[in-house]
Order: sequence, then structure tokens, then C-alpha cells
Amino acid sequence: MGTTFDPWSPEFLADPYPAYAELRARGRVIRYEPTDQWLVPHHADVSALLRDRRLGRTYQHRFSHEEFGRTAPPAEHEPFHTLNDHGMLDLEPPDHTRIRRLVSKAFTPRTVERLRGYVHGLADSLVGGLVAAGGGDLLADVAEPLPVAVIAELLGIPEADRGPLRPWSADICGMYELNPSPEVAARAVRASVEFSEYLRGLIAARRAAPGDDLISALIAAHDEGDRLTEQEMISTAVLLLNAGHEATVNATTNGWLALFEHPDQLALLRADLTLIPTAVEELLRYDTPLQLFERWVLDDIELAGTTIPRGAELALLFGSANHDETVFDTPTTLDLTRKDNPHISFSAGTHYCIGAALARLELGASMRSLLTLAPTLTLASDPARKPGFVMRGLEELRVTVGGDGVRGC
Repeated sequence: MGTTFDPWSPEFLADPYPAYAELRARGRVIRYEPTDQWLVPHHADVSALLRDRRLGRTYQHRFSHEEFGRTAPPAEHEPFHTLNDHGMLDLEPPDHTRIRRLVSKAFTPRTVERLRGYVHGLADSLVGGLVAAGGGDLLADVAEPLPVAVIAELLGIPEADRGPLRPWSADICGMYELNPSPEVAARAVRASVEFSEYLRGLIAARRAAPGDDLISALIAAHDEGDRLTEQEMISTAVLLLNAGHEATVNATTNGWLALFEHPDQLALLRADLTLIPTAVEELLRYDTPLQLFERWVLDDIELAGTTIPRGAELALLFGSANHDETVFDTPTTLDLTRKDNPHISFSAGTHYCIGAALARLELGASMRSLLTLAPTLTLASDPARKPGFVMRGLEELRVTVGGDGVRGC
């Protein structure tokens, strides 16, 4: 297709942003045959289409697979799709509105603010362990356990039960990549079954003995007349865990790698911690943790003179939108003082990330702890990227607490 856009290429995965620039130069919507999608690379179009009611995350509220010109998923994938299709991320109004209204009570500004002390204390504890060990894997030691613990705490998952949460989540999220392999699908199905069975037992326990947690609150809302099925509760809990930590983990590691690769910006941040809020926003923009968001065309639309028919799938390229030179001055430059930063990393419209404020709190807390408790943090070795494209992150991020690493300041 005359561009370097290739979501399976190691070169592209290492740095997709030059390919995005080529896509933006080519046009506003580009047909990509390998995934049977239309690529949308410009910020204005991505932002508008996220709000366009002629598009949807699902089509099954209006059409059967056959009516929509699509093939039903294989029967052996049914446990994954049952779990996924009842979560609000893949629902449209009125079901999406009903579930989001109930869940949003757990993410009010007041609720998030009440978590501030817990989040900062946990961040300090995790970073303190990293420092005591003289370094380690920033991903496994800090980036992962922080948001997983916070979401598990919100849901009311006992600490002793949290070990499988991250592996289950990673396996389920593998299905969100482009054209997942049979092996990836099998792992996602197995994790869907195991996670669902665990949550079904937890819901039963909370019915018998309610606690001060979100699962208990959802049960109470159901009992008071707000219709929420057990499957919707299970799917909501899984979605909150997956969405509530996957992007935060990747944003943390992508962000710190970017800081190590830009020692002038890291030095600026270390010298002025008041830059943390703008630094969080800029790092989310600079190397976007969620690169692509898919939407179905429910009614024919026209974009830049091209008619895109009902039944087509759009790939809204968040990573490209966040580097659009018509919106961001010098978008390839990491600038932690950037004030005008309308990045789209948390999506927009109906499916704007319900946990955005909590994610910002977690990212800022871990950054502050690392800057203050590990002021000599240094990259120990060049990290490897995860093989996936949609969720952009690292396999690990080895660091030392000292000045003998390969990069840093």
C-alpha cells in the first residue's frame, strides 16, 4: 500500500510514529486490506468519529451477524465473547448508559480523592522495595502491582486472591490485537472461563455478606431495582480490571523509557516536581498506550469524499492522532511543559475512559515516588517491546538505583 504501516513488523512496533505521519500525508481514511479495516489517522476525524452515533462498538443491538455481513465468531470462542460482549466498553445505549450510570458512582471525583492517600502510600511502598533491592524490573515491581491493587481494592477482591488477576487480564487482552492467533484465542477463552468462575463465586459471597466495595454496590443496585444481570456484573468487573490497569501499566513503562531516552526532560522533571501533571499528559500523548480503537459502521458514512458502507470497520488510530502536526506543535518532541495538549489517549464521547481521573492519580503517584525515593534511577538494559500493536507496552523495564546504567541521568 505504499507505506510502512505494518502492525506485525518489529521495525514498525519499535517506532510506529513515522508510519503514522505517512498515513496522515496520504489522506483522511485509508483502506487496509490485511485487517479488512479503514484506517483513520487524523486527530479531528478520530475525535469526531468517537462521538458519531452512526458508529458503534457493537452492531448486535441492531443487526444479526448475517444482516451485518459478518461471520459469527467460532463456537469455541463463546466464553470470551460472552464475557466481552456484556461489558460496557462493547455495549451501546441504552445498555451502556444503564451500566455506566451504576459504575460511575465508584469513580466520582470525591471517591477518587478518597483513594489518594492509599495510592500514594502504596506507590511509596513499592518504590521503596525497588530501592532496597538496588533496582529491578520497574514493570513487575511498580507499574503492574500498583493499578492492579487499586482496582482489586475497589472491586473488593481479597488480597490473597489477586495473584491470577494480571495473568488472566493479559490473556484476555490478547484477543484485542489484530487477527489473534488460535493459540492467543485459546488462552483468552481459558482465562475468560476461569475469571468468570472466580467472580461468580465472589458475587455469591458478597450477596451473603456485603462489603464496602463495588461488587457489593452493584448487587445492592440490582436488588433496589436497577437491572444488572449477574453476567453484566462479571463482565463489568473484568472490564474494570483490564481497562483499569492495562493502559496504566503500559503508560508507566512507555513513559519512563521516554524519560530515560530524553535525559534533558528527566532532569527538568527531577528539578521541578510541579511539572508532574503536565508530564503525565505529555507522556500519555508521546507514546500512546492504546494505539487503536475499533468501531463498526452502523449506517453509511462519508469521510473526505469516500463513502464507507454499513458493515465496515474503522480503525481509529489514537497514536497517530496524538502526533497530528495540525494539532500539536512539534509532535515528535517530548515536551513536559506542553500546556495545550488535547491528546485522545482516554478516548472520547460515550466511551470516554470512566477511570481517567484514577489513572492520572496512579501515574502521578508512581512518578512522584520514583522521582523522590529513587532520584538516581537509571535504565539498566535496553527493553524489548511486547509483540502486540494495539496495546503498546514493554516486556520489562530493568532499572538500577545508581549511575551505572546504559542511559539516564
